[in-house]
Amino acid sequence: MTTDPADTTTRRTVRAYHEARFRGDVTTAAAQIGEGFSFRSPFITSDSPTGHLEGLDGLLGIVTSVELISELYGETEATLVYDVHTAPTVGITQHTAEHFRLHDGRITSIALIFDSAPWQAIMSAAGPTPDEAVPIA
Repeated sequence: MTTDPADTTTRRTVRAYHEARFRGDVTTAAAQIGEGFSFRSPFITSDSPTGHLEGLDGLLGIVTSVELISELYGETEATLVYDVHTAPTVGITQHTAEHFRLHDGRITSIALIFDSAPWQAIMSAAGPTPDEAVPIA
């Protein structure tokens, strides 16, 4: 089997982002992102290279491991499928798919796909987001 150099660049960039994110290294994760970036997930939509990584410490505080199941790479796109395992007190194993688009070796979009239902109670317990907060008169 031959390896296409473009696929190798895509793999290197996506894996660098993925590994940096799950070790809490926002700087390295953001360094993999290119111009015109967009991110969407069931909870967040962002056009900022770091905005979608805000609150990462809170997530990583409950994650015990990430188990990569599958990785597919092309010249300008990649898909990772993985399980996020959380602490027993949280008790969620999140089946996750993440689709990346790239341009010139940098990530330009990420679609994070997962069932948000198990997280609803946790999000409610955390309280309103700044956008949902009620102003005090």
